[in-house]
Amino acid sequence: MTTTGTDTAEDITEDLVRALLREQYPRLADRPLRLGARGWDNQVWRLGEDLAVRLPWATPTADALLRKEHAWLPLLAPGLPLRVPVPQHLGEPSARFPRPWLVTTWVPGEPADHAPAIRAAESADALAAFLTALHRPAPAAAPAGRDRGGPLADTAGHFARGLDSATGLGLIPDPEAVRAVWEDAAAAPEWTGPRLWLHGDLHPANVLTSDGAFCGVIDFGDLFAGDPAFDLAAAWLLLPDGAVDRFHAAYAPVPDAATLRRARGWAVLRALALLHIGDAGVHGRPGGKPTWGPPARASLRRLTAAVRP
Repeated sequence: MTTTGTDTAEDITEDLVRALLREQYPRLADRPLRLGARGWDNQVWRLGEDLAVRLPWATPTADALLRKEHAWLPLLAPGLPLRVPVPQHLGEPSARFPRPWLVTTWVPGEPADHAPAIRAAESADALAAFLTALHRPAPAAAPAGRDRGGPLADTAGHFARGLDSATGLGLIPDPEAVRAVWEDAAAAPEWTGPRLWLHGDLHPANVLTSDGAFCGVIDFGDLFAGDPAFDLAAAWLLLPDGAVDRFHAAYAPVPDAATLRRARGWAVLRALALLHIGDAGVHGRPGGKPTWGPPARASLRRLTAAVRP
């Protein structure tokens, strides 16, 4: 990916990260340091065996997302049954690097887009336990979603463009079945319960696996409060075939019919986005990730199976 007006994408090096640590957290500066990953918003550098340094690099919005994680995630992390990257230190902008950055705990595991969950029962139970623990009422000051979590009907234009584009690229074998799932979801009653804490970005690159089951969840930059259906959509994106019903039974409280309908609609939208990113990766276009295509296709296959004649 390239920068979006940040001028930091090509400048993050091991020497820079170590210099930032020496300036602001010198007791950490001599630890082993190596690049771990380049995500949408941040680069992640592994710091020793148990810590990581996350620095914004490719999007101008990453600064606010890091500060949000630093403010809220330490309050939520102790109650979560899967490991998460708990912020330890906030690095402030300086002459050397003009953006905030974080030192967090390191979460071991493989991203699920590279190592999908294959142990269905264990994965369904782990995801249900994680979301049951996370989805608790949020305070009034909790952040709202950036472009997600509102009424599903408000996404009609976005959905139509995504479906038309994917169909034109030959990525959707049955666009009318996809449309039927989304339209049913958009017609479902809206959430009237309290605003609940949500991860906000549960796609396969943000959930980690070990030995075929989930072991960690990363990247809480889109943490917000709202309708749990948005996070519940992840079951279709993350779980192997035959595990979604077990997930719904294990999640507490068991979702009502309207919440499940909305969750299916959000899952369709998320799958369409992943499908485009996967196709871009297959064809070598900027920002593409070929490993995102298979879980998107599997998700749409599961979601549309019930509406096909």
